[in-house]
Amino acid sequence: MTLEQVAVGASLIWLVFELIRGKFAPAAVFVATAFAFLLFDFISLRQTLQQLTNTGLITVVVLMLLSVVLNKAQLVEVMIERLVRGPYRFALAKLYVVTASTSAFVNNTAVVAALLGPVRMNRQHAASRLLLPMCYAASLGGVLTLVGTSTNLLVSGLLEGQNMTPLRLFDLFPVGVLIVIACGAVMVVTLPWLLEESPATYDQSSDYFLEASVSADSVLVGKSVEQGGLRRLAHLFLSEIVRGGRVIAPVQPDEVVQADDLLVFTGDITRLDVLTRFAGLHTHGQHYRLPMDNLVEVVISAGSTLARQTIRESNFRSQFDAAVIAVRRGKDKLLGPIANIPLQVGDTLVLVVGKDFEKRNNLTRNFVVVSRHQVQKFVDPLKGVVALIGFIGAIVLSAVGLVDFLKALLILLALFLLLGFTKIAELRRSIPYDLIAIIASALVISEVMISSGVAELIAHALLLGAENMGPHWALTTIIILTWLLTELMSNNAAAALSFPVAVGVAQQLGLSPMPFVMAVLYGASCSFLTPYGYQTNLMVMSPGRYALRDFVRCGFPVAIVFLAVTIVAVPVFFPFK
Repeated sequence: MTLEQVAVGASLIWLVFELIRGKFAPAAVFVATAFAFLLFDFISLRQTLQQLTNTGLITVVVLMLLSVVLNKAQLVEVMIERLVRGPYRFALAKLYVVTASTSAFVNNTAVVAALLGPVRMNRQHAASRLLLPMCYAASLGGVLTLVGTSTNLLVSGLLEGQNMTPLRLFDLFPVGVLIVIACGAVMVVTLPWLLEESPATYDQSSDYFLEASVSADSVLVGKSVEQGGLRRLAHLFLSEIVRGGRVIAPVQPDEVVQADDLLVFTGDITRLDVLTRFAGLHTHGQHYRLPMDNLVEVVISAGSTLARQTIRESNFRSQFDAAVIAVRRGKDKLLGPIANIPLQVGDTLVLVVGKDFEKRNNLTRNFVVVSRHQVQKFVDPLKGVVALIGFIGAIVLSAVGLVDFLKALLILLALFLLLGFTKIAELRRSIPYDLIAIIASALVISEVMISSGVAELIAHALLLGAENMGPHWALTTIIILTWLLTELMSNNAAAALSFPVAVGVAQQLGLSPMPFVMAVLYGASCSFLTPYGYQTNLMVMSPGRYALRDFVRCGFPVAIVFLAVTIVAVPVFFPFK
């Protein structure tokens, strides 16, 4: 073993240790390892820079930017109420099919984010019995096509980096559809027993409270809550009406809306577009003519001068060039107009901010900035249809070979910008910097593992004593290794570390690398046992009130079937020789 191999091996051990420990962001750990390899000349600067132009990496970025527009379409969201009707098993099957099919072409994180609110707020079945299956369906749908998840594009980029043929759009489908069908059947059969029953109510305790005032010329005036369409809003729930200093709660369906009513909603404040459909219904930011797509989430700090003052008393708008549109205070229920509630240290506010907000010198003293949110704003359903048709058209044209897939996506992104479906500023806020850093660094690390011979050494160690077990045993070893790494860290990290080992195993056995590479690809999507292996699992953990045992209990049969189908099907569609 050479000195270079020892150094590379030690770096990989540190990389895995830090990813599992989770003290540092995965992007930072990957970049640090790749930079160390460059610093010690394990890879040249020219080779490193080449990874930044990898087709797979660029495709990931463009798809993420396109998802900004596709997420606004809301076409699947409006179907949720119909999807979850009927007996639980039937509702589960419908939700599974639609979610998995959508996730085959739209990033699964975006799919879960879009469906989280409507599924959680449905009145047919308890959210705890639907959110986890929906999350699993989104992950499973990602193995149907190349664009289903960033991991697929990462693996394709790794193939290209090794001068092998990258994956085409539907190369994953034959094995993927078998996995989706088998796992879907297992979920429909087992989850009614494995997921605990809980009341089918919408828990408002952890959501924001936002207000909208009804003007005299509003289309809602004189209509009941039911007639006005306020009863079954996606993402938002009408929790109370403030009328002349009197609070009406809970709000009954036959309650008639009057002029000057203050409607108090709970739910996802990034979906203000839900309220913009109602003419004459205005949130605070609209009164001040502030840009409603520029939301900032802040927490009132310990030394803030706002503590014990109401928003009205503090002259908030002139102090910060911002308007408060939503408030959250732990699990406390806030009653009455937000502007009249004394603020407390630790309150979380969502602000719609003006252009001078960042320039105010009193921000750090009063707030801790938590994050920025984007508002989904396709009020016109026709725009959503046009965006979806455009995306499907790009897929079809590339599938039949008329245009390169990446080129089709770039043309589509340019068209969306020209049509005003999105803006440069919106896209800039959506660039996945962490994901870019991880994928680019992973390409560098994979190149070094293969060129230094470390990947071959690890492959030899994995196959030690199993020379006569055959290629199926080696394939099983690779997929289980990738699966375990995925549950411990993340899917992209697991794929990046397992890919060079898979190539090394193929070289050791003198076989085609493709079945082993595909085992890595599918194994990296088999994250069902813990909430930490994939971000969509974490997204549903709190809203669904799930614990680790819920993931283990419900995910174990899904994972076993997933692995079994993959081990059997991969060699059929990707032969060893």
